[in-house]
Amino acid sequence: MAEASTTTHSHPRYFLIWFYLAALTAIEIWVAQIGSWSRMFVILTLVFLAVWKALLVALYFMHLKYEGRQIKLMVVAPLPLAVILILAVLQEFR
Repeated sequence: MAEASTTTHSHPRYFLIWFYLAALTAIEIWVAQIGSWSRMFVILTLVFLAVWKALLVALYFMHLKYEGRQIKLMVVAPLPLAVILILAVLQEFR
C-alpha cells in the first residue's frame, strides 16, 4: 500500500499574490483605455496579462505549485487547444 507523502511546504503569501492580481488587473484596465496603440498589440497584451493572472491563480490558490507531476501534466494537457482557440479568435479581428 502506498503511503501518503509527508513533505511539507511553506504556505503561499496569499495577500502578496492578491496584490499582484490586483496590480495586473489595473494594468489591464490601463492598457484597454489607451487609444494610441494598435488594436492587435492591445489584444495580445491583454491575452498575455490574462494568462499570467490565470497562472498565478492556478499555482497559488489552486495549490498546483505543490502538486505532483501527474496532476501538473493533467492541467497542462489542454493548453494547446486553448492556444488554437485564441489564435482562431484573433484571426477574426484581422
